Amino acid sequence: MLSKAADLSPPASLPGAAVTARPAPAVRLDGVVKRFGTVTALEETWLRVEQGEFLTLLGPSGCGKTTLLNLMAGFLEADAGEIFIGDDLVTATPPYEREIGIVFQNYALFPHMSVAKNVGYGLRMRGVPKREIAERVAEALALVKLSGFADRSPRQLSGGQQQRVALARALVIRPKVLLLDEPFSALDKNLRGAMQVELKEIQRRLGVTTVFVTHDQGEALSMSDRIVVMSAGRVRQVGTPDQVYRHPQDRFVAGFIGDVNLLPGRLETRAGERATVAVGGLRREVEAGSLGACAAGATVDVFVRPDHLGVRPAGEAGTLPARVAALVYQGSHIDLHADLHPDLAGGGRVVVRMPGHGALATYAPGTPVGLLVPQAGLVAFPPEP
Repeated sequence: MLSKAADLSPPASLPGAAVTARPAPAVRLDGVVKRFGTVTALEETWLRVEQGEFLTLLGPSGCGKTTLLNLMAGFLEADAGEIFIGDDLVTATPPYEREIGIVFQNYALFPHMSVAKNVGYGLRMRGVPKREIAERVAEALALVKLSGFADRSPRQLSGGQQQRVALARALVIRPKVLLLDEPFSALDKNLRGAMQVELKEIQRRLGVTTVFVTHDQGEALSMSDRIVVMSAGRVRQVGTPDQVYRHPQDRFVAGFIGDVNLLPGRLETRAGERATVAVGGLRREVEAGSLGACAAGATVDVFVRPDHLGVRPAGEAGTLPARVAALVYQGSHIDLHADLHPDLAGGGRVVVRMPGHGALATYAPGTPVGLLVPQAGLVAFPPEP
């Protein structure tokens, strides 16, 4: 489990140690808590969003990620803690004074206004001169590739075009922070992928600090500088995409980020930061930090990605005995489902991701095989209570 002292709270300075000043973050949450009646929607949270960073809040529905975004935006009031945007304390500041741009899940465009008027709405509310509004609206529409659409109404636009208008409206005010609440959820798969690329290109070009909410792991891994993984109102891990994918800090993160198999294991030894676990007749090294207080001899769960496993002929040395249960064609790869031998803690099913199509002809259902388990890329945790 991620401890607050390890990653969420500000580090304490050692007496007498030289302190190097960190640049002021774009957004800072200091011990922020949000409750709805007797339900705690967001437990005490400490978080820094760095200048120019693309930070993603990732988690399942109801985990608190939109609550956290709405606290940053000012649409919700914190029950405890403080919120800063830049150097400014904004905990009690209304949304329109926070210098943030926001794109909602449903875009929230004004149907009676043209595209240009929708984009320029925030500038008009700020009293910007008409000539400057026209110039900035034209720049924003060019940025999102809608220069010829200024006079159209929202109902004349596709879903992807409406999403671009909403993005232009958020960017035209030149916000300190851009907040995005699942903006691609209404788009089809192909358009969604194209918009992800375009959004990231725009964000890099402008250097605008961006906080992005999604439940889609693929979006988070492909777009983010860092990911905040959330569950049940708590921040479980903060790290780069590679860190949360390859070095999950608890069972939830390991099981939520990407596809994963669970193998039964036993802790044999631990020394410093490394431990040895037995999976069947195999011995593998894992990081010891995720094993908590487990002692030698304890049962552990070993997590491994489908693309890390391999398939070999049955009985080959250094493999686990299994039997092919099914083959699922996925276009670029085959997912081979295999049942572990019952002697391995009662068996269980795993998925092996195999590139190409050769597995279709080689491994028919019912075929006994040996599963090759990697020496690296494994992570182990204590079993669930």
